[in-house]
Amino acid sequence: MEVSYKWLQEFIELPESPEEVGKILTATGLEVEGIEKIDAVPGGLAGVVIGQVLTCTKHPDADKLSLTTVDVGAEQPLPIVCGAPNVAAGQKVIVALVGATLYPSAGEPFQIKKAKIRGAASEGMICAEDEIGLGTSHAGIIVLDPDGPASQLPNGTPAARYFNLESDYQIAIGLTPNRIDAASHYGTARDLKAVLKRPLRLPSVDAFAVAGTDLTLDVRVEDATACPRYAGVTLNGLTVGESPDWLKQRLLSIGLNPINNVVDVTNYVCHDLGQPLHAFDAARIAGGKVIVKTLPEGTPFITLDGVERKLTATDLMICDAEKPMCIAGVFGGQYSGVSAQTTSIFLESAYFSPTSVRKTAQHHGLKTDASFRFERGIDPNITVFALKRAALLIQQVAGGTVSSAITDIYPTPIESFRVPVRYRNIDRLIGIKIDHSEIHRILEALDIQAEEKTDDGFLAIVPPYRVDVTREADVIEEILRIYGLDNVPLSVNLAADSLSEFPKTDPDQWQSRVGQLLAANGFYEILTLSLTRPAYNDAIRSSLPGEDVTLLNPLSEELSVMRQTLLFSALETMLYNLNRRQKDLKTFELGKVYHKVKLDDSTTKYVERVRMSLAILGNQQPENWLQKAQPVAFHDLATAVQRILNLFRVKAYETQPADTTLFQYGVTYVVNKKPLVSLGLVNPKLTKLVDLKQPVFYADFDWQALLKLATTKVRYEEVSKFPEVRRDLSLVLDQAISFEQISKLARQTERKLLRSVNVFDVYEGENLGAGKKAYSVSFMLQDTAQTLTDATIDKTMQRLMTTFEQELGAVIRK
Repeated sequence: MEVSYKWLQEFIELPESPEEVGKILTATGLEVEGIEKIDAVPGGLAGVVIGQVLTCTKHPDADKLSLTTVDVGAEQPLPIVCGAPNVAAGQKVIVALVGATLYPSAGEPFQIKKAKIRGAASEGMICAEDEIGLGTSHAGIIVLDPDGPASQLPNGTPAARYFNLESDYQIAIGLTPNRIDAASHYGTARDLKAVLKRPLRLPSVDAFAVAGTDLTLDVRVEDATACPRYAGVTLNGLTVGESPDWLKQRLLSIGLNPINNVVDVTNYVCHDLGQPLHAFDAARIAGGKVIVKTLPEGTPFITLDGVERKLTATDLMICDAEKPMCIAGVFGGQYSGVSAQTTSIFLESAYFSPTSVRKTAQHHGLKTDASFRFERGIDPNITVFALKRAALLIQQVAGGTVSSAITDIYPTPIESFRVPVRYRNIDRLIGIKIDHSEIHRILEALDIQAEEKTDDGFLAIVPPYRVDVTREADVIEEILRIYGLDNVPLSVNLAADSLSEFPKTDPDQWQSRVGQLLAANGFYEILTLSLTRPAYNDAIRSSLPGEDVTLLNPLSEELSVMRQTLLFSALETMLYNLNRRQKDLKTFELGKVYHKVKLDDSTTKYVERVRMSLAILGNQQPENWLQKAQPVAFHDLATAVQRILNLFRVKAYETQPADTTLFQYGVTYVVNKKPLVSLGLVNPKLTKLVDLKQPVFYADFDWQALLKLATTKVRYEEVSKFPEVRRDLSLVLDQAISFEQISKLARQTERKLLRSVNVFDVYEGENLGAGKKAYSVSFMLQDTAQTLTDATIDKTMQRLMTTFEQELGAVIRK
């Protein structure tokens, strides 16, 4: 969930910085996952100031250019060449200084630099509105009103101040399912109020007034269980159009796109107060009736997205006298919504049963801002207040008048929760004694009233919007999160009582070491969902260890099974980044995979294993003036894999071809007859499955098997005083023979002196003969006890050559 810092300030005074507010919210349980600065226009007009044109003459070598000097508050006026036809001496203008980056309304950003234009120096730019992203006009430069606010501002004043373009901050909150009460700016501000001990400022609705009753509708609720409260009002004489800038900026600050002034107000109030609303075109409501009811099984209904859906007999619908208009609390209909031709509306504000909305949204696979809130339980007591707030805002941005009295059908009010609480249980669960007056201050700040107070405890009256506070432990949790976990001291015996023997191999420590190694080599860690598409598992079914673990109640078909491999998580991440012009990618992930195995007809075993994946795509490094960009290759990935194995001190392993279901080509390293890691080029059929068109190299580690091989033992040897000797051989071999076979055979033949084997060239050509290739291989020899003599070296190399000829059929080229 995203909230706006400036929007929060409408509810509560916040001199604290966004970062400080984020820490406060996290401490209360509303974990802040990130804070992003939001500029009113791209770049925030940094480096753009108000200036005054002092002189303006025609350019001697260009008819359409003017030579100007502009006062921008510096020691000397700036010489600027301007091509606008309306530039003149004496004007107050907008000037982009050298070094400023401009973000035009159309086209790519560009930076202002010192330049010579037709021989004349130019140290800045006098701007038109489209050049700084404030509009689309390019007819001429922006000329400020000399008698307006600009006359009171000195030259050099930042243009952002003049245009009132203050930056905002988007605060991303990882909202847990139980805290739906905080799914709005008002709800978030309530927690800040309790912690900071400051009053809330609710918007006033006193100006709401009914101008007439000429558009009164007959509103009925036939299913009060699914719809305990339903309110509505009509407005007439509206002009639907674009929203004002302040409203658009508010929605954009939390990632919502503006639609039109009426719909934008309903979205605004939803995120402002937490009450979803819906606006119907009153002219399209047949028979002047609004009926809340269910319809027969299989009734067709076309939603706003143009999809025809078959209703179930339990789907609650908002209908008129002839047809359904909206799926209650979930999604509007295609033919009843607000359009550019709308002049009158019926504005709905309701409380729908969480169970009803959840079933309907799940059945139709619809997840909306409204259903997200309704299915968890909103505040049933804010319904009419939010309705009045929206009506006033609609009148403000779209005109019109309220043309009916408010209809509020609420036959059985939802009661507050009554929870007995004992002080001794508060002390026991929190671990310290908190003064009773502070306990009651916290509860009162959270709108929880304490009644029937005694020396032992009290009765907590919890408002119905706090659907997660229904037990004594819940009330105590509320006290603790506002009091502050950091204010509860740790027991002096806690460490002694809780520490146990550490494992010989610490998985967290090794995970950290591997992460640092990969990050140092240019890899970025990714964290992805364990839920995935069934089609992914189906595509590699033959290579999977067991059957899929399928969710009984999936959010959607796209997330209906548990993953059996990290491959598709990596591919989807790469596609996401490629679509955002990030073309050179190196990622790694440590995550779990899941499958089940049937042991017999009645027993199923669920298996959960940890895997680690590496994936690379694009170029080895960005293109530069020293060398051209080179695409990544198999050995770039193999090098990273080898570094990980070296970290775990895994030296001895065998190789075999990788599974062709996953890889077009590749290799699997085997230790103790069990696969440890497979790596290679991903099968193009699999990359195509996720719409990825570029080749991807991928490695898959069995993390648990790797941990078993981990050792912290280090064997130290004295550095040899005697030099290494290098000898090279060129071997002509059958194409089927790998370098791994050469290396393994060499080490078996010479165990004492051979330090390393490396291939530095591979050649294939017609002059070698069909099915042949040549390896150029270097051998490093060293004796730790003495300097090697020529006789010893020659004898060793002869033994190696003889072995290669006999075992591999090699021809030694001189």
